[in-house]
Amino acid sequence: MIYFCENYNNSCYFYKLKSKYLINDQLKIVLVGGPGTGKTSVLNKLSNQFTCFDEISREITTEAQQKGIEQLFLKDPILFSKLLLEKREQQFLNAEKSNESIIFFDRGIPDVLAYLKYSKTKHPKIFNEKCLEYRYNLIFHFSPWEEIHETDNERYESFDQTKKIDTYLKKTYSELNYSVIDVPFGSIDERTDYIINTIDIYK
Repeated sequence: MIYFCENYNNSCYFYKLKSKYLINDQLKIVLVGGPGTGKTSVLNKLSNQFTCFDEISREITTEAQQKGIEQLFLKDPILFSKLLLEKREQQFLNAEKSNESIIFFDRGIPDVLAYLKYSKTKHPKIFNEKCLEYRYNLIFHFSPWEEIHETDNERYESFDQTKKIDTYLKKTYSELNYSVIDVPFGSIDERTDYIINTIDIYK
């Protein structure tokens, strides 16, 4: 069975999902949250058991830095977002080719739209359309957590910026009729176990 998580009266109900992109029984699960919230650490742990697609914005940022552009998203948010959209779309299509029943993604296509809204950037409607064209099944949300928040060469956002980004992420996924499941604070193992236990009954 394929399920789509929909919110009703503050509860998460699961319905059979109909989509031209679902050609096999596969749960596509997104880990979402602002920068430095622990998503990637949990994804790395999940990759010991499941097929996982890594965050690719760092790759785009690093390539731009090698060309002398320190932060491409700040210099040209539309170009950055177009490159990111293409790569996330390809991740989705690559997942479709897999025979795996469960696939995890470090961020999804709606994240691109959320960041454009956060930066108040006018954008072509293709960014909205792709969010409707490619649908995921479950969304696990990592809240801002100051205790673990760090910055580096690619992750420049302050904790206050992370909180603002988080607001746009949750709003964007909600507007796309996703029910967002909050992952409790805890160790990497605890958060990983929470996700596995949550999805276990929907395999």
